[in-house]
Amino acid sequence: MNHSWLKQWGPSLLLALVAAVLGFGLEAAQASPQKGGSAGACPAILNHTFERLQDEKPQSLCQYAGKVVLVVNTASFCGFTSQYKGLEALNTQYKNQGLVVLGFPSNDFSQEKGSNKDIAAFCESTFGVKFPMFTKTQVTGEGAAPLFKELTAQTGQKPRWNFHKYLIGRDGKVIDQYNSMIGPDSKTLLSAIDKALKAQP
Repeated sequence: MNHSWLKQWGPSLLLALVAAVLGFGLEAAQASPQKGGSAGACPAILNHTFERLQDEKPQSLCQYAGKVVLVVNTASFCGFTSQYKGLEALNTQYKNQGLVVLGFPSNDFSQEKGSNKDIAAFCESTFGVKFPMFTKTQVTGEGAAPLFKELTAQTGQKPRWNFHKYLIGRDGKVIDQYNSMIGPDSKTLLSAIDKALKAQP
C-alpha cells in the first residue's frame, strides 16, 4: 500500500485535528458557566462583592447563586441582638436544603461602633455565629451599599432598624422583607423560607 500521502499530509492533518479538538474544548468551556460566579449564572441582586468580616478578604455574593438567601443587617448592642442565635440555628437547620443567611453589621442605628475584628469576636464567642458575615456596611441613605439600595428599591422598604431581613429566592428575585420584630423563628418567615426552598429556580 502506498503511504506517500500520509508522509505528505500526515503532519498537517494531525495539526488540523489537534486544532479542531482544542477549539471545541475552548468553545465548550466558554459555553459552560463556571459554578458559583460567571456573569451569566449570577443574578443581578447577588452580583456584588463584600469583604468577609473575619479577614476582610473580598467575597463575591455570586457564590450563593441558586440558593435561598436571607440578608440581615445586624448590630452587637441592640435589643434584637439575641436574634443572632436564631439566625445561626436557621442557617444550620436549612443549609443542606439550600438556605444561607448573610449578615451585614451596620452602625446606621448607632449600635455597632466596634471594629470588624471586635464584631467577629463578639458574634462567635457570644452566639457561635458560623453563617457568612461581612464587614461593617451602610444599609440606608445615599451611601448605602448597592445591594441594600436594590433591596430597598425592589421591596419599597429600607431597613428601619437592626435585624431587618430580606428573603431572596433561588431565581435571584426578592421575595419579601421582614422587620426586626419578625424573628428567625417566626411562622411568617419560616413559611416563606420553606416555600422558597421547594421552588425551582
